[in-house]
Amino acid sequence: MMIIRPIREDDHDALWQLAHLTGPGFSSLQPDREMVRKKLEWAISSFNADTPLEEAYYLFVMEDTSTAKVVGVTGIESAVGLSDPWYNYKVNNHVHASRELDVYNKINTLTLCCDYTDHSELCTLFLAPEFRKSFNGHLLSKCRFMFMAEQPERFRESIIAEMRGYSEEGESPFWEALGRHFFSVDFVDADRQVARGKSFIAELMPRYPIYTNLLSDAAQKVIGQTHEDTVPARKLLEGEGFRYTGYVDIFDGGPCLETKVNDIRAVRESFNCRVTIQEDDNSDDRVWLIASQGVKGFRCTAAKLSFEDPLFENSFLQKNRTANISKELAAALQLKDGDDVRISPLFHKDRSDRSSL
Repeated sequence: MMIIRPIREDDHDALWQLAHLTGPGFSSLQPDREMVRKKLEWAISSFNADTPLEEAYYLFVMEDTSTAKVVGVTGIESAVGLSDPWYNYKVNNHVHASRELDVYNKINTLTLCCDYTDHSELCTLFLAPEFRKSFNGHLLSKCRFMFMAEQPERFRESIIAEMRGYSEEGESPFWEALGRHFFSVDFVDADRQVARGKSFIAELMPRYPIYTNLLSDAAQKVIGQTHEDTVPARKLLEGEGFRYTGYVDIFDGGPCLETKVNDIRAVRESFNCRVTIQEDDNSDDRVWLIASQGVKGFRCTAAKLSFEDPLFENSFLQKNRTANISKELAAALQLKDGDDVRISPLFHKDRSDRSSL
């Protein structure tokens, strides 16, 4: 069984090993010892804080309970851009026209901005390749929505998710056409530096709008495009209500998705109920996200459940419901009979595309 839990100090080696698998362009987790150490310390201090930190970093791991091995990592930042500027490019449309010459051109520009300052951010989502099956990716991503639904006071109203931009064999067309002119380093070397923060790039980049038609054709094509390894994660978020609205990363041109926390499908359809531990497994076919309450004691998994009374679709009718769970599931989530949990369908009831991620 796969369980999501808060990261602990003894997970350092596992986090370090995952950092070696992420690859170029995965700026939020690189094989940099200082970076890994700081992320671990920040996450632990965020979970242990008596009152929510203004800039908190909630980092969770996916653990295979059969082996106690950490196989994935996923995170949420409560607010970005408060200590260091949070830069993006806004893709805007401009019209250049002349009646006399019978010319009408629509041209895109990239404008440096800090529009996402003080938004929450989904980040640091990575699953070891051999475990990308059986809905593990869906659990690793959507567990964060369960935590946000249970702890809304810890997050902002709006949330973003930066997607890794297009690159191939360690080269980024967007970087080669733009960033390299201001930083005489390769994409991979720049990626290592970006892991410590992107503000230094913005400090040296032009402050005026950049006309994209002055960039190479290859660079223009990848603006707003997602790395092939990140496409499943993007589709998952879009299925939950996230949308691309024209903001891209200043490093690799990857798209930034956004939504309101309360508009996320898994948050909107979630509800609290009480659990009863049973010997027999009489669960139905629907798979549910089920999460324990609390911060340091947060646990989440995906499992089939049964209910003692009919399941109503209206959330206000879900109150005081009772979910039946197995002893194995109760032990994995550290639950006892009568505890309250939050549950939500892993997929929307009408969704037909339920392929593994």
